[in-house]
Amino acid sequence: MAAEALLQVQRHEHMLAELRRRGVVRVRELARDLGVSEPTIRRDIATLAARNLVVRVHGGATLPAQPRPERLRPAARGFIIGMVVPSLDFYWPPIVAGAKAAAAALGVTVQLRGSSYDPEEDRRQIGRLVDARQVDGLLLAPSLDTEDAERMMRWIGRLPVPAILVERLPTQWASMPRRVEYVRSDHALGLELAVHHLHEQGHRQIGLMLAHGSPTSAHLLRGWRSACAELGIPDATVVQESVALDDPGHQKLLHDNLLRCRRAGVTALIVHSDPHAIAVTRICAELGIAIPEELAMVSYDDEVAHLAEPALTAVRPSKTYVGRVAVELMVSRLQDGDRRPAQGVVVAPELVVRQSSLNRGRVMIRAAGPRSPGCAATG
Repeated sequence: MAAEALLQVQRHEHMLAELRRRGVVRVRELARDLGVSEPTIRRDIATLAARNLVVRVHGGATLPAQPRPERLRPAARGFIIGMVVPSLDFYWPPIVAGAKAAAAALGVTVQLRGSSYDPEEDRRQIGRLVDARQVDGLLLAPSLDTEDAERMMRWIGRLPVPAILVERLPTQWASMPRRVEYVRSDHALGLELAVHHLHEQGHRQIGLMLAHGSPTSAHLLRGWRSACAELGIPDATVVQESVALDDPGHQKLLHDNLLRCRRAGVTALIVHSDPHAIAVTRICAELGIAIPEELAMVSYDDEVAHLAEPALTAVRPSKTYVGRVAVELMVSRLQDGDRRPAQGVVVAPELVVRQSSLNRGRVMIRAAGPRSPGCAATG
C-alpha cells in the first residue's frame, strides 16, 4: 500500500510539473509517459482537482486561474521584444511558443527572426532589428562556440537596447561593461540525471554519443564527466559525431560507432539528440541488438523520443518555461532598468522514463573488468 501511495505522489508531482511547464496536460499523454492506464490518470486529476490544485477540462487538466502581478501589466504594454533564434524547426519552437505566450499575457509583442547557427547571419538579423529602431529589447541565441565568441559578446554588450541570451551562457560575463543576462537549461544536470538513472538500473559500462556541431555538447560532456566521477564508473566511452545527420556517410558512421561501443562492453548508451537516438535504434534492430535487454538507451531532448520503437527514455529540457522566463526577465529589465541586479537563470531539465532503459530483470550486465579504452572521439 505504501508503495502505491508513493507512486501516486510521484505521478501527482510529475503532473503538476508538466502543468507549470506547459499550462495544460492530456490524459492520454500522461498515461503513455507514466506507463499507467488512462482511468488511473483521471483519478489522479480528480484528486488534485478536489484540492484545488488543477482544473479538469475535457481530456485533461489545466492550472487554476490565478491573478498575475499587476505590477508588470500596465507598464509592460507596448514593449516590442526582438527574438533571434538559430532555427525555426527542431528544438526552438517550444521556446518560441513559451516566449509568445508570456508576451501575450503581459501585453507585449515578440518580433521573431530566424538565423542559421552562423555568427555573421546572427549579426545581420540582430542588426536589422536594432537598425529599424522598433524593438525595446532583444532575446538572442547567437553562436558562441567559435573563435569569434568574445567579440560577439562585446558587440552584444554595446547594443543600444538590453539583450538576454536564451539557451546560451555568455563568455567573459564578469568583465563586461554591461552584463548580458541569460536564461538557459542546465544541460549538464540533465546528463547527470541520465547517467544516475542508468546506474540505478545496474549499468556500469555506459557510453555517450554527442551530436555533430551542437552548442549543447560541451555542457553534456561536463555533466557526463561529473556523474561518472561521482559514481566511480568509466568515462572513456564518448563518441563525438563528425558528420551531420543528413550526410550520406552518417549511417555507416553510426553503425561503426555502435559496434565499437559494443566491443568496449557498453550496456547502456546516452544519445544526443532524438533523431540520432532513433537512428541508433534502427541500426540496433538491423543488427539484432535488443533494447533494453542487450542495450539500454536514453535520448537527450525528448522532441520525438516517444515515437521510437521501443519508446525512448529521454531527458526533457523545459523549453517552454525557458522562453516564458526570458520574456518575463526582459520585461522586468525594461521596467526597472539598472535598478535591479543582473540575473542568470538556469532551468533544470527532467527525466522521462520509458521502455528503452527499464531493467526488467533480463538486461545482461557484464562484470566490470580492466578499464576499456572505449570508443575514441571521432570529431
